[in-house]
Amino acid sequence: MNRLFLIFLFIPTLCFAQMPDTTGIYGERKDTLDASVFTASGNGNMLSRGKEIRTEVITAAGLCKMACCNLAESFENSASVTVGYSDAVTGARQIRLLGQSGIYVQMLDENRPVMRGLAAPWGLNWVPSQWLESIQVAKGVTSVINGVESMTGQINLEHRKPTDEIPLFVQASVMNDTKTDLNLASSLQLDEMGKWSTAILAHIDGNFMNMDHNGDTFLDDPRGGMAALSNRWLYYDPSGLQVRFGVRGIYDRKNGGQISEKVAGPDNWVAWYADIANKNLNGYVKVGVPLNEDNSRNFAVVTDYSWLNLDARYGKDPFLATQNSMFVNLLYQDQTHESLHFTAGISETYDSYDLEVSKTVPGFSNQFKTTSWTNDLGAFGEFTYHYEETFSAIASLRADWYYGSGVQVSPRLTLKWVPFEQLVLRSNGGKGLRTSIPLIDNIGVLSTTKELKGSFLDFPLEQCWTYGGNATWYLPFDDSQKTYLSLDYFGTQFVEQMLVDYSSGDIAFYPLSSLEGGHSHTDNLQLDFATEPFRGFTVTVTGRLTDARQTLKNQSDDYKPMTDRYKAVLNLQYATNLNRWIFDFTASLSGPCRVWDFMRDLDPMYKDGWTKPYPLLYAQVTKRFKGFDIYLGGENLTNYTQPNPIIGWENPWQHGFDASCVWGPLMGARFYAGVRMTIWKTE
Repeated sequence: MNRLFLIFLFIPTLCFAQMPDTTGIYGERKDTLDASVFTASGNGNMLSRGKEIRTEVITAAGLCKMACCNLAESFENSASVTVGYSDAVTGARQIRLLGQSGIYVQMLDENRPVMRGLAAPWGLNWVPSQWLESIQVAKGVTSVINGVESMTGQINLEHRKPTDEIPLFVQASVMNDTKTDLNLASSLQLDEMGKWSTAILAHIDGNFMNMDHNGDTFLDDPRGGMAALSNRWLYYDPSGLQVRFGVRGIYDRKNGGQISEKVAGPDNWVAWYADIANKNLNGYVKVGVPLNEDNSRNFAVVTDYSWLNLDARYGKDPFLATQNSMFVNLLYQDQTHESLHFTAGISETYDSYDLEVSKTVPGFSNQFKTTSWTNDLGAFGEFTYHYEETFSAIASLRADWYYGSGVQVSPRLTLKWVPFEQLVLRSNGGKGLRTSIPLIDNIGVLSTTKELKGSFLDFPLEQCWTYGGNATWYLPFDDSQKTYLSLDYFGTQFVEQMLVDYSSGDIAFYPLSSLEGGHSHTDNLQLDFATEPFRGFTVTVTGRLTDARQTLKNQSDDYKPMTDRYKAVLNLQYATNLNRWIFDFTASLSGPCRVWDFMRDLDPMYKDGWTKPYPLLYAQVTKRFKGFDIYLGGENLTNYTQPNPIIGWENPWQHGFDASCVWGPLMGARFYAGVRMTIWKTE
């Protein structure tokens, strides 16, 4: 099987593929997170003025500001999104938006749902940032067209396009800890009429050195590597017919845990290892058919299939899992009225899981094996009304049938008002739903010797209401609208949620509804300011406050554990004439978070139940030549790391070992150098 997988991974296929979404299929819908093409200059993070929903855009310039080897490392300039680790041994990453876990954020690849189920803990590492043109982060509930899993927001990825006039792009970088990345991209137009075009994207990385700065015998960052290949195709007919298809294959292998030569113990002592092997194949086809000459009415079919296989070992315990997922979306759109747009459709999302898990606790071992499936069959309608450039409203309604939960109705409403040119007001709210997969959603629990209790093999339906708004004031300092002040508030209230509770000494799983008077909600307030005081110099300042509350059976208060209270980010960029030199500096300050009660007795730093705030600094210098760039930079220049991130590391086979309570950086200061080379198409 391994050999067959590698053959399919490294031979480009012309039959079907993972591919970008088609803005053309959806027309010019105002709420669509459409693609934008940016050069590697200018401000890297900005708020989109035209979107109905509050949307932060990380441009190609923003993706070049740091090492940004993958998607997980692309949000350091953003206070909206916080990225952390699921545990301290495997390298699995997780994001937070609006004070909630990233499982409540709908991840899209050009408006196609991705990173679901088994892909959620690892998917952020599977997207090389140099494959991307931009990232759009939308807060709150969004369009129902791709489902209702956008419970706290939506992150949409725009890849390099087959129509780009870049026959070859090469990026390579290396860090002082031997982490190495190589990316290749090529866009080709295959006929003079421009009907056929393709993009080939390739990536390989590796991490070869044992790094243990804090001396706990565990690797700070797992060794291993990843290889990925994507082939995207576009057929465009002058009649308006579009066919997009593609394929992507990934092989990701990580080895974490103890460094065997550092382990001192009895003769029969065995080092604690984490060995993770992921394989993923993904393919899709999208067809857009115009139903009249001006394409104001059209029909689209989107089909997607993903296969994922996880072969992992946590200490002595194997975790074997396979997922098969299918997504089908049928859409009809009518834009014949200038001010009124209508979209309707039906969709089907099907996931099957085979899980085989062993969990060793000192004294005994449990084995769990389950085959489960989830099904979401939905129908939806969405009306968009525009009154010139002053007012717009998007009203959505979706009904979904879930196996075991029946029919669930999700209403959503988005409003945008521009009372005068310099002020944009937005609000949106509605219901969100997702099927919980407790063990996968909280995969860090496997990096412990604690017993799992409760309903961790159930697949309950989680429900919440999210609401909020945004006000953006564009200051009249110049005509470019680069100076603005933005304030937004969003709140999330859960009706049902799967809770994970460390407060009893073991790890318990139970639904929110099982607690009498239980609650789970967050409130978020964020302020953004951006300006360009003089040509070439941009300043961006962002601050976020988060109040996250959650009822748990044995925790002493209702502050949600392991969630920071605030984050502030300052980014400065200066580019000389013609961008020959670009200087970037980013400083961030992350606020305290509530720890689990059991941690208060383990370390004096947690005696009041809270962590301490910590700063991070990043810097990069880029020298641009004709056709290529050279850059040097550093990450975490304050060299701050979470003290003792692995609880009980001295005796990892004893009760109490826990590598999942991570709230801060695991790697200290790192330095890197890289090169980007672009060959443009010439006539």
